[in-house]
Amino acid sequence: MLKRLIDIFVSCSALVLLIPLLFFLAVIIRLKLGSPILFKQARPGLHGKAFNMMKFRSMTDETDLDGNLLSDEERLTPFGHFLRASSMDELPGLINVLVGNMSLVGPRPLLMEYLPLYSKEQAKRHNVRPGITGWAQVNGRNTLSWQDKFALDVWYVEHQSTWLDIKVLILTVLKVIKREGINQQGQATVTKFTGQSND
Repeated sequence: MLKRLIDIFVSCSALVLLIPLLFFLAVIIRLKLGSPILFKQARPGLHGKAFNMMKFRSMTDETDLDGNLLSDEERLTPFGHFLRASSMDELPGLINVLVGNMSLVGPRPLLMEYLPLYSKEQAKRHNVRPGITGWAQVNGRNTLSWQDKFALDVWYVEHQSTWLDIKVLILTVLKVIKREGINQQGQATVTKFTGQSND
């Protein structure tokens, strides 16, 4: 209950304070990347129940001659990279936190297609609400292997507390300032999880 009250208070306060920045980013994104301004995608939440996660879009919709989307590397513009590096693309997620789909801190919501690929241990990450940031994000973020990420997610689920959440939030701010762990080496975005033990 305390965690939820903190989520509501912080997300509501942040959204009010950040209205000018959110409006400014929305205008720039519309001009540079087009519409829609928000990227919405079904992600698994608490107990694996689907919800629409919101982020600012960071890629264009450019396609090849056959109408197929270009690779993430080709569609991720310098401005889009800046949004991701600064984590400003995550700001709309505060709305998800406010309505209760997400928490400020928790395992990051991944893709729905991953649900049947998890081991019983890895699936424990869905025993809590997913978070805008999490224990894995402050301990390597996207430079970690999938197995390490899931191990950190499960550790958080089994050791969660208000003080741990505060620690994660403080470390998140430091990571964002230093822009650490944004991408895996040689990748514009994170490689897909296949369920294989060597991932």
